[in-house]
Amino acid sequence: MMLYPAMGELSAQIHNRYMLVNVVARRARQIAEAYENAHQILEEKPVTMAIHEVADGLLEDPEQALEALEETEPDTDPEPVEPNAE
Repeated sequence: MMLYPAMGELSAQIHNRYMLVNVVARRARQIAEAYENAHQILEEKPVTMAIHEVADGLLEDPEQALEALEETEPDTDPEPVEPNAE
């Protein structure tokens, strides 16, 4: 089975594999949320769409892209719960 886009093509855009995974995962979440909010059906999986964006060079500076994605992502961390003093 041949993977497209090839890892070499993705590595040419983002040199660090861990950064690549983070950028793709966050962009995929953005895509899924945007389609859900617009009540549209996805033709492809969000991860596939995000990978193609990386391969096409739409995310020029991965560090800036990651920072921009973090700014647009809502804070989903739960509030800390105080233990009961019983």
